[in-house]
Amino acid sequence: MTVVAIGSIPMILVLGNSMLIPLLPKMKTELDVTQFKISLIISVFSIAAAISIPILGYLSDRFSRKAIIIPALILYGSGGLLAGAASAWFSNAYTWILAGRIMQGIGAAGTAPIAMALTGDLFKGAKQSKVLGLVEASNGFGKVISPILGSLFALLFWYAAFFAFPIFCLVSILLTIFFIKEKKAEKEPPPLGKYVKGLVSVFKTEGRWLFAAYFTGAICLFALFGILFYISDILEKDHQIDGILKGSILAIPLLFMTTTSYVTGSKIGKNMGLMKTLIVLGTLLMTASFSCLIFFHKLVPFFSVLVISSIGTGLVLPCINSFITGSVPSDRRGFVTSLYGSVRFLGVAIGPPIFSTLMEWSRTGMFLTTAGLTLFAGLLCFTLIHVKKKKPSESRDSLFDKLQFS
Repeated sequence: MTVVAIGSIPMILVLGNSMLIPLLPKMKTELDVTQFKISLIISVFSIAAAISIPILGYLSDRFSRKAIIIPALILYGSGGLLAGAASAWFSNAYTWILAGRIMQGIGAAGTAPIAMALTGDLFKGAKQSKVLGLVEASNGFGKVISPILGSLFALLFWYAAFFAFPIFCLVSILLTIFFIKEKKAEKEPPPLGKYVKGLVSVFKTEGRWLFAAYFTGAICLFALFGILFYISDILEKDHQIDGILKGSILAIPLLFMTTTSYVTGSKIGKNMGLMKTLIVLGTLLMTASFSCLIFFHKLVPFFSVLVISSIGTGLVLPCINSFITGSVPSDRRGFVTSLYGSVRFLGVAIGPPIFSTLMEWSRTGMFLTTAGLTLFAGLLCFTLIHVKKKKPSESRDSLFDKLQFS
């Protein structure tokens, strides 16, 4: 139940964007705004989260993980209530929806990234990698079901999804309260000055590979939410597909990603050489997939090629999660994993508006630009992440201390 409780936290997070993706064309019509403005409903959520995450990450190191997660979930649900109320009753609904989404974004900052740090606190060794894989799979499962849930809620009224957020948050809050038991800190948290010096030391010695990992995680989420935004638009415009069928189609690439994330997290253990290999392989699969999509327009072959990218994403994300969570001291883990969450959110934030611009420019250019970014991310990881081979006398549990940095 502890793993279920931890897994519920990132699942709540991804509902914040993924559940609204199939509703964006309908929102655009109802609110009478431009394509760019409607993309901001996704972007402001992610930007607010990206700005808030480092602050909440520090506070989770200073106090406790649960002390941040529970208020964050309350704020997240409250933002959904505001956005729903604005849609139903306010005259300038769009502005208030953005305000509610900003509230949700700030609340989201205290969910998945802190859950990653909490996993690092509670589990060690190969079990840590397995639970992190489950957390990423939970994240992916939320993405799978959320387009379908969003489409189902839209059958009631177009803004019904906003009112669903507080219900989901309440479930996660109860699970967190009753089933997550944090270990007491062995020592008092360091003063702010000493804490900052420790962070500077971490990034001074490990900054290069952390940059590669952060960038790759952001690009994976940029590509994922950008392509979902694109698919949501073409399904309605070019194929006249809407409702639950549309949500189910959007869930296809997410299902492949989730399944791959679960299997990857279960198998990698603490084998850092394998993790690096899978990260590079995953980015190459994404590059090949996006490069080939320019040749496919019909839905079945298009999605057959797209799922290759989803499998690549499922290989990359659990490995990066394990690298970051397992190689940072616990007293600074909250900040470092939260900063990783920030850049992931930035990837989500810029995905829809950039894809919106690229869609108007060139379909071919859009896919080739994305392919170039994933290839660059793979090259960064190949170049900057160096794993020292394990000596016979070393235990498996020491592997996370054996990263060698360029």
